[in-house]
Amino acid sequence: MIADAPWLLPLSGLFSGLVLGGVARHFRFCTLSALERHWYAADSRGLRTWVLAAAVAIVATQALVVANLVDVDRSFYLLPRLGLAGAIVGGVLFGIGMALVGTCGFGALVRLGGGSLRSLIVVAVIGLTAVSTQLGPLGVVRERFFEPLSVDLAPAMSQSIPSLVEAFSGLPIGWPAAFLCLTALLYWVFRDSAFRHDRTAIASGSVIGLCIAFGWLATSQLGRYLFDPVQIESASFVLPPGQLIQQLTYVNGGSADYGVGLLVGVVVGAAVVARIGDDVSWEACDDASELRRHLLGAVLMGMGGVLAAGCTIGQGVSAVSLLAVSAPIVLASMALGARIGLSWLLEGSPVSFLRAN
Repeated sequence: MIADAPWLLPLSGLFSGLVLGGVARHFRFCTLSALERHWYAADSRGLRTWVLAAAVAIVATQALVVANLVDVDRSFYLLPRLGLAGAIVGGVLFGIGMALVGTCGFGALVRLGGGSLRSLIVVAVIGLTAVSTQLGPLGVVRERFFEPLSVDLAPAMSQSIPSLVEAFSGLPIGWPAAFLCLTALLYWVFRDSAFRHDRTAIASGSVIGLCIAFGWLATSQLGRYLFDPVQIESASFVLPPGQLIQQLTYVNGGSADYGVGLLVGVVVGAAVVARIGDDVSWEACDDASELRRHLLGAVLMGMGGVLAAGCTIGQGVSAVSLLAVSAPIVLASMALGARIGLSWLLEGSPVSFLRAN
């Protein structure tokens, strides 16, 4: 019986992770790289691929909602309390950390599959810092300075943008507004003729978006049948590394869930593709300075990811697929943080991009 098979939850995550990791490794899908090339090389292909993934995730997830196949109202992304300060500060910290490391948590897992030992350190530190910020000593800072600044969205009973629009306008225009936003995203993605003819970019963005929708479907369906409570989730790569470390280090670390299975799947999927393409290269930090930069970046991503309730994939695609209002706030903050970090590394000043404009 499904109710007696809790292993189906991490197995579902493993399956989705294999696809995500393989696609990301094969097509070089990376959020920071997409932003960097957009800002410094006037090449928006990577950014358009990422936006397409988010748009496909919206369409697929909302179609599952309409079909009553997923129960996204139980997702923490839609809780009627918006951690606004955490979304902004956490997003900026995550973006700076991402720039210091050279990729986000998801990208680090993909690189780990290709033999990057630097990424192993980054993933471990992200996980440990995230657990500390969520449950440990750093959680005191979060509870005292960030949670009191949360915004109560009880009138809308949700963080869903359509619900908020209707609650505060008093008009039934929530879903039309969401449809217009989705149309605008797809218009921007496909207005570039070169991208319209790039089948590999379109395929990779579409598959990643569908994997996000699969996460909501798998956890929702299994949550209806398993005896143990199931967190309704999709892809995010902040807390799962810490949860995996807990489960590997002591007996009562808890049972593996969808997120842990997804994490393992991403590494394995990336490793398989790297091996098939003869693209495995064992790498370590060149010197102590590079190690310090990676450690600092990982700490900032672990802390920032918890404060912002997600990473570039968690907020950038998963929360977007639910039309959560936190997503655009966190994404803008992450982009700002990444810009500051890249300016610091490449131009010698964290605010040089302001002078350039």
